[in-house]
Amino acid sequence: MNKILMDFSTIERSLERIAHEIIEGNRDMGFVLVGIYTRGVYLAQRISSYIAKHEDYRIPVGKLDPILYRDDQKSQLLSSMKSNQLDFDINEKTIILVDDVLYTGRTIRASMEALLSYGRAKAVQVAVLIDRGHRELPVRADYVGKNIPTTKDEKVKVKVKEIDGVDQVELLPESGSIKDQK
Repeated sequence: MNKILMDFSTIERSLERIAHEIIEGNRDMGFVLVGIYTRGVYLAQRISSYIAKHEDYRIPVGKLDPILYRDDQKSQLLSSMKSNQLDFDINEKTIILVDDVLYTGRTIRASMEALLSYGRAKAVQVAVLIDRGHRELPVRADYVGKNIPTTKDEKVKVKVKEIDGVDQVELLPESGSIKDQK
């Protein structure tokens, strides 16, 4: 049976807190948000909205699909690749990568590598809604909505209203493929 770990209100509170922490850590506002497909894009847009609400300044949001840079999904078809959209210069800016779940660290590593094809960032930070542990690479999040200890056999499923019609984080008892294990 699936266990609901976060609902709409707890997700929104977490994203608003992350927005405040990002502002506090980057007072010069010289940063941009880059959402990692798919759900990270929507979370980044929401964080940008919260920042605009409090700072009266809209932070640009880019979209990044790091699939070509993954080292653990060679069988993925290129047709599943989504288009990257970074309509701003990343040189000498702090990039905040936003994703739904931090698990092994491989998506963040691939995203950092993908960013290199766009320029040289001043710094890269990571914001995630869920940190579930089990890192395979030395990657950590600078901003975390919630730490959820899991076993490797469990699966964390983040749902966002823009795609799934509901905001929710579930813990599923059985794991699927590595792609599904986020």
